[in-house]
Amino acid sequence: MHGTDDRTTGLLIRPAHPDEYDAVAALTVEVYVGDGYVADGDDYVRELADVPHRAAEAEVLVAVHEGEVVGSLTVAKPGTPYAEIAQPGELEFRMLAVSKRARGLGVGSALVRAVIEEARSGDFEAVALTTMFSMVDAHRLYERLGFVGVPERDWATHDGLQLFVMRLALR
Repeated sequence: MHGTDDRTTGLLIRPAHPDEYDAVAALTVEVYVGDGYVADGDDYVRELADVPHRAAEAEVLVAVHEGEVVGSLTVAKPGTPYAEIAQPGELEFRMLAVSKRARGLGVGSALVRAVIEEARSGDFEAVALTTMFSMVDAHRLYERLGFVGVPERDWATHDGLQLFVMRLALR
């Protein structure tokens, strides 16, 4: 992925640069902990904050608005360390986070659309994701973009948190 620039919203979607990893970590932790999706001391907080490791094993995309990182997500190919649920032929994304200051600018939509375009250009047959039941705003976004639930693929974390899978077929 090279980067997309949407002049109507002023958003630039592109791979994160190493000097932005701290900003991506802070944003992601702030959203997941601040919005109540993950407890502050949870092991997952360390994973969310370890952007250098994520970037080495997957692709970390950012949304930049007026020079500031206002959103991010991680893209993982099937069979790679950050792909939790991607099956062969599916591109997976995780850890979508949008700054509270940037909500309403279309940041989440732009990031997810970038993944969809990457999947199309990479000849993937679908895009898949896991989400928490409590992430209702994200669910509306995913449904608006055509994602549907795949209940037979729902799963739970080691500590019992129930998660569900959504998928967008591209062909």
